Amino acid sequence: MIRRTNSVRLFSVFGIRVGADLSWFIALFLLIYLLSSPFKDTLHSSEAVAYLTTVISVLLLFVSLILHELGHALVARRQGIGVEQIDLYLFGGLTRMNREAATPGEDFKVSAAGPLATLGVILVCLAIDLAIVGPHRLTHAIALDQDITITPVLLSLSWLLPMNVLLLVFNLMPAYPLDGGRIARSIIWRVTGSRRTGTIISARMGQGLSLALAVFGLWLLLNYGTFAGLWAIALAFITYQAARSAVYQSAMDERIEGVRVIDIMDAHPVAIPIDTGLHQALDEYFLRYGWSWFPAIDEHGRYAGIVTQERTQASIDSGEGWLTIASVVDAERTGSWRVDQDRPITDLIGSESLGLLGAVMAVDDDGVLRGVVTVQQLRRAMQSALSPSA
Repeated sequence: MIRRTNSVRLFSVFGIRVGADLSWFIALFLLIYLLSSPFKDTLHSSEAVAYLTTVISVLLLFVSLILHELGHALVARRQGIGVEQIDLYLFGGLTRMNREAATPGEDFKVSAAGPLATLGVILVCLAIDLAIVGPHRLTHAIALDQDITITPVLLSLSWLLPMNVLLLVFNLMPAYPLDGGRIARSIIWRVTGSRRTGTIISARMGQGLSLALAVFGLWLLLNYGTFAGLWAIALAFITYQAARSAVYQSAMDERIEGVRVIDIMDAHPVAIPIDTGLHQALDEYFLRYGWSWFPAIDEHGRYAGIVTQERTQASIDSGEGWLTIASVVDAERTGSWRVDQDRPITDLIGSESLGLLGAVMAVDDDGVLRGVVTVQQLRRAMQSALSPSA
């Protein structure tokens, strides 16, 4: 689960936005291109049937990745961790959560949920395969043995089954940032009582795995010239960087431990009540302060979302100036744009809100807006905490 930023919205499920990074589209078309010819040779059918089978199979693989991430997301919600978004990218998926696990138990449950979902996908594929060919010919079906009739459905399932097994085995390796590494971290955290110790040990294992994967990829490239070699090298680079960042952030967390959002936030934020008219909001807020966005609050002071000048002006220009701010509030990603005021400031690192808005909204346990933290405030606080005199 490597943190990324922008993505294209695909759909929503259980109120969770599912998006795709540009690299996902590259992976999608690349897999379709690489599999089309082998699928056609196996099916002995027309190009149209082989191509359609390839597309469906590749899409089903990504559906299994979404189910994996949904496992993380739904269990995280049960643990009280906010989840707003799932992103697909070149090497897998990422579940965006508004905070890290607070206990080893939470960490273990959330980390293990994804592999369990993948195991469920494997069992479903296995059951359907068994129903089609029977237990005695299962291995022949997976090996695509020409002694049995290979149909498009059987081909798709027989490809998905080993692919998901491979993903499950790789993802369970005890090396951060893989789920196995996060599970290992939670166990070490439980035993030692130190999250930092668990993170460092699992991240070091992640760096070791990345180096081994890079060597393997180089061997494949030099000896066979396969695309899998390049894929393995690229994956090794990504995982090594993520593990290295975890080690660095762990050391930084130790230095700034105890500093909370409430300690650095602007406790007097300017916010627009949602019952404010659009013309009034434009005159009294956007034109007066010269800011491009404001947080919106309901009648009880609870944070309702973000309001932008662009969206407000567009509504007025389209003849809807009689409406209130409630009609233009962007509430879709409210959870990813706010943080509990009592959370440590390390929760803000890599925040989507900081990347897009340059600020994040601080709320209390009732969701009431209590402050705003800007990128500059976070940077100053971290520089102060990490300075030699600190």
